[in-house]
Amino acid sequence: MLTGAFVFSTINTINEVPVALISLRDITLAFGGPPIFNGINLQIEQGDRLCLMGRNGSGKSTLLKLIGGDLTPEGGEVQRQQGLKVAALTQDVPQGLVGNVFDVVASGMGTAAAVLAEYHHVSHELAHDCSDKLLARLETLQKELEENDGWNLHQEVERVLNRLDLDAEAEFTELSGGTKRRVLLARALVSNPDILILDEPTNHLDIDTILWLEEFLAKNVRTVLFVTHDRSFARRLANRVAELDRGRIYAFSCGYDEFVERREALLEAEISRQALFDKKLAQEEVWVRQGIKARRTRNEGRVRALKKLREESRQRRERQGTAKIQLQVADRSGALVAEATGVTFAYDGRPIVTNLSTTIMRGDRIGIIGPNGSGKTTLLRLLLGELEPQQGEIKLGTRREVIYFDQLREHLDMDKSVQENVGEGNDTLIINGQPRHIIGYLQDFLFSPERARSPVSILSGGERNRLLLAKLFTKPSNILVMDEPTNDLDAETLDLLEDLLMEYPGTLLLVSHDREFLNNVVSSTLVLSGDGTVREFVGGYDDWLSQAAVEAADAIQAAQKAAPEKGKPQKEKVRKLSFNEQRELESLPERIAAWEKEQEGLHARLGDPEFYKSAGGEVVAVNARLAELELELEAALLRWDELESLKG
Repeated sequence: MLTGAFVFSTINTINEVPVALISLRDITLAFGGPPIFNGINLQIEQGDRLCLMGRNGSGKSTLLKLIGGDLTPEGGEVQRQQGLKVAALTQDVPQGLVGNVFDVVASGMGTAAAVLAEYHHVSHELAHDCSDKLLARLETLQKELEENDGWNLHQEVERVLNRLDLDAEAEFTELSGGTKRRVLLARALVSNPDILILDEPTNHLDIDTILWLEEFLAKNVRTVLFVTHDRSFARRLANRVAELDRGRIYAFSCGYDEFVERREALLEAEISRQALFDKKLAQEEVWVRQGIKARRTRNEGRVRALKKLREESRQRRERQGTAKIQLQVADRSGALVAEATGVTFAYDGRPIVTNLSTTIMRGDRIGIIGPNGSGKTTLLRLLLGELEPQQGEIKLGTRREVIYFDQLREHLDMDKSVQENVGEGNDTLIINGQPRHIIGYLQDFLFSPERARSPVSILSGGERNRLLLAKLFTKPSNILVMDEPTNDLDAETLDLLEDLLMEYPGTLLLVSHDREFLNNVVSSTLVLSGDGTVREFVGGYDDWLSQAAVEAADAIQAAQKAAPEKGKPQKEKVRKLSFNEQRELESLPERIAAWEKEQEGLHARLGDPEFYKSAGGEVVAVNARLAELELELEAALLRWDELESLKG
C-alpha cells in the first residue's frame, strides 16, 4: 500500500449521506448514426466502485470520456459537483505528450508538478555539474517542496514508478504502446482525484502488478469508475455494476457475481415479454386484415392501438446476437508437438530460459505466465521453432499446422477494411470444407455489413481482437498459440472463446494475465520467474498458487530440520508488553466483538426485502461499510495475534 501525502481517503461510513459527484440526466449521443446513448441516466456517488459492462461497441469508452469531460452530449445534462477533480486512464494514448516518464507521471499532481519535475531534473544535472548556480537552484526548489509537502509527493511518484516497473528517465515518445499506458496509469494513480476513471487498466500488466493494483484501489481509492474484461478484477473491486445495452444503461447495486445472476434473469424476462408482445401484434394484424368485419365493429380505438404496436415494434432495438465463433481443425499432428532438452536462451546476457526441459504432447493445453519482460513470448517462439536455443535442443513434432494470435495485432492492416483483412481480395471463404460469403462469415463475429466495409483503424480494441480471431480462424490448425487474447474482449465473447478453447482437440499454448481464463482453460502451467527459471505445474493459476505455497512451506520445514543443532535449542527471549500495548491487547476483544455485531446487523439489513424499498443510495453505503469492517476486523485479529505472541 502506498503511504504519504497521496494516500486517498477511505470509503464513506454508513452514517454519511452519499454525495452525488456526477449525475447524467437523459443523455443522448449518436454521432450521426443509430443512437449510442438513448436517454440514459446515471448517478455516481462518493464511495462507488462502479464497474461498467457492455458488449464491444456499446459505448463504454465513449461514456467514460463523457463523464470525464472530454465529450459533450448531444442532448441531456451532465451535472458535476463544483470543483470536481477527475483523473482518467483512456484506451487511447493522448496526442502531444512529451517529456520523460517522471515528468508525465508527476503532471498528474497539478500545481506541484512543475516544481517536482524541475527538482528531479536539477538533481540529475548535479551528478555531472556541481556548479554554484545549480546548487542554489536546488536549494530554492527544496524550500518550495518543503512548503508544499513536496517530499511526500516526490516519494509517491517514485513508489508508483517502481511498482509499475517504469524507467523515470525514459522518453515518453519512444516507449511502446503498452508501456505508455502504464505511464498514464501511474499518472492517474498519483493525482488524488475525486473520481478515478480507468478504461481496461489491467491491459499490459502482469499478474503480480494486477494484484497490487487491486489492493491499492480497494484500500486507497474512494470513488472509481472502471471498464474491465478481467472478471477476477471486477469481482474483487466492484460494489456497483452498470451495463450499457442498446443505448440504455442498467445499474445494479451489487457485486459482480450477483450482477451476472440478475442480468440473466432480466434477459429471460425480456425474452418472455417480447414473445407476448409479438403474439399480441400478430393477433391484431389478423383481426385488422379481416377487412369488412373489422370496419363493421367501428372499433377505432383498437385500430389506433394496433398502429401504436406497429410503431413500438419498428422502434424496438433487438439485442445483438451472440458471436458464432468456430475453429477449423486440421488433421491431427503427431503425438509429440515439441520437446525441449536443456534449453538455454539469453538476450544481451540476461537469461530468459535456463536449462529448460519439457515435453508438449498433442492435446496439451498449456498456460504461460510470468512478470512483464520475463520472456513469455520468447519462450513461445522457442517452443515453435522460430528461435534457435543457444544451448540444448528443441525437437519439433510432425504434421504441425500452427495459427498464432499476436497480442500486438501485427497481422492486421489498419488502412484496409475489415473485409479486406479477412478475405485478402476474395469474397468467398472455405470454412470447414464449405464455401461462405465473407460478409456472412463476419456476421458470425458480430460485424454488420456496414462495419465489415469500415477501415480497421476506426474499430475499438475489442472489435480488433474479434477481427483477428475471424482472420486467424479462416485457416485450419492443430496447434493454437494465443498471446494475450482476452484484452478488450466483452464478457460474452470471452465466455464463448473459453468454451471454444476447452473443446479444441488440438494443442493450445496460451499466454495470459487473466487468472479466471487460465483457470478455466489450461491443464498445466509454465511459470517464468524472470531470472531464467521456468517451472511446470499441473492445472491453472490457482493450482499454481496452491502448489507453490505447499513447496515454500516444505522448503522452510526442510531448512529448519537441516539446521545444525547446538545443544538444545533455546527459547527466544520474550519481551514484556509495554503499558500501551497491554491496554491495547485488553481492549481488542471488546472492539472486535462490537465490529462483528455491527457486521451482523448490516448483513441482516441487506437480507431484509423491506430495506430496499426505501434505502435508495444507502445500499451503497451499507456495502461500503461492510467492506471497511472486513478490513478493520482482519487488521484487529492480526494485531491481537501479534500482541498475544509477544506476551508469551
